[in-house]
Amino acid sequence: MSPGMPARAAPRAGPRRPTGGFTFAEDPNRAAPDARIVWHAGFDPTILPVRAMPTDPADPDAIRIDALAPWLTVVAGVDGQEHAVVSDGRHHLRFDVVSGRLSGSDAVVLDYVLRGVHSAGPRLLTLRRLLGLCRLGHFPAGLFPADPKMPRLVAMLRVGDALHTGASQREIAKVLFGAEAVSLYWDGRSDAVRSRLRRLVREARAMTAGAYRRLLWRAH
Repeated sequence: MSPGMPARAAPRAGPRRPTGGFTFAEDPNRAAPDARIVWHAGFDPTILPVRAMPTDPADPDAIRIDALAPWLTVVAGVDGQEHAVVSDGRHHLRFDVVSGRLSGSDAVVLDYVLRGVHSAGPRLLTLRRLLGLCRLGHFPAGLFPADPKMPRLVAMLRVGDALHTGASQREIAKVLFGAEAVSLYWDGRSDAVRSRLRRLVREARAMTAGAYRRLLWRAH
């Protein structure tokens, strides 16, 4: 396997345990920007199936593995099929290598597996992002627009973590909205702050119960 392409051993055969929708579990102590979650294709519609064929690095259609190495993680399943993540911590591309291998090659030519009308759109976006990365040498910002829902999703994550550690809703509200706002609007004529937090609590609990699996589909 080429340097810079970290590998993880395929799990041993045996009783399957829930993984939450990803193929290989990540270390929960790893910081989010360093995590490389290998989501299962059933949960991420952007995953692009590819066929990989070794080629000369001078081939104009070649993808040089060493050029992708700073961002590339490849893992192999029990069936030997490779699953690849290309990520810098903020931008994320996923591929399933349905034929051939990325590991062990200096360069490959990829055949991109696209079909249908509904499923092709998210995969085409992944392909455009990959081509932009290969041409520019960095993730093209124009193809990774900011998600306007991200601040609320981050707030939900914070609320979920706080609930897990036993914090009260009033304590959580002070951290999110400030002690002054809680003092004015928690038990006063307006319960706007309490209502906002209750919605976040409901959504955080729903996410913890499994609704997070729908986030990838909802985004596309």
